[in-house]
Amino acid sequence: MLERKVIYGRERPVCPRCGYVVYYNPKLVVVCLLVQDGQVCLVRRGMGPGKGHWGMPGGYVDMGEIVEEAAAREMREETGLETRARRLLGLVSEEGRTDILAVYEMEVVGGSIRPGSEVMDAAFFPLDALPSLAFPRDEKLIARYAERGP
Repeated sequence: MLERKVIYGRERPVCPRCGYVVYYNPKLVVVCLLVQDGQVCLVRRGMGPGKGHWGMPGGYVDMGEIVEEAAAREMREETGLETRARRLLGLVSEEGRTDILAVYEMEVVGGSIRPGSEVMDAAFFPLDALPSLAFPRDEKLIARYAERGP
């Protein structure tokens, strides 16, 4: 059974017999921001957290996957759109959360919008008339983008 000890300023699990320290590492998530003609692409989440609410397309990066390719994969899986990452808008982390978000501005290179198997719907919304969003961070990211522009 592991014990909890303060190591390097944080409480961490430690093996009492050998002293091995267990370091839990965060998961990387891509979040995709696609804006066309003043409208942002959102998906209505089909599973928790936030089931039934709208959010920016995205998901976990698979082990060994190129991050920009993960963003394009998530867009294709959730919206049917073929996209490519235009630029990294930033990295986002929140106190106590286990995920780090890589937020990418995306551009469409093909396909047509349709909901994927993990979402209930996919649609474009005016930047100033967003539906109920699953995560407050999405509203902040969209607002920050709208203030700065492309």
